[in-house]
Amino acid sequence: MLVFLDVDGTLVPFGADRPYPRYEPAHPLPESADHPLLSRVDPGLGARLAGLAGLGCELVWATTWLDDANACLAPWLGLPALPVVDWPDEGGEPGLWPRGLHWKTRPLVAWAAGRPFVWVDDEISGTDRAWVAGHHSGPALLHRVDHRHGLTDRDFAVLQEWITAGGGSAAR
Repeated sequence: MLVFLDVDGTLVPFGADRPYPRYEPAHPLPESADHPLLSRVDPGLGARLAGLAGLGCELVWATTWLDDANACLAPWLGLPALPVVDWPDEGGEPGLWPRGLHWKTRPLVAWAAGRPFVWVDDEISGTDRAWVAGHHSGPALLHRVDHRHGLTDRDFAVLQEWITAGGGSAAR
């Protein structure tokens, strides 16, 4: 099972009414792991994400950070380098895809190629869920995270429950 991970709004919270905690890395970081938003990311999330991998999941960066996610974020979280979705240049006819469909949706379904997947992002909509249900043959959980808080205990509980149950039969 694949777990597609967004970064901004999912691991790096933004837009809250209060100041964010500032975290320090749990271990020394390579010089390449330098980004002004890293201190907003709780390094403890790394162990929780590794726990999902321990359930038989393959973690995959699904973010515009691209390789910077491995250079900056993976060391901060204590994770190994992860596969990175290489976003295709979007072409095609305007109006060909449903209004409101996230630009990540079709590439993630193509990457999954029928395998079960979880997509964790702060911009998922009902349009994305409907499109995945109609175009992906395997189980899929599209889990929307509140960008103001990023991944929380509640989010991890939902992900772990869905993964350990073997996934559902449709995109939800």
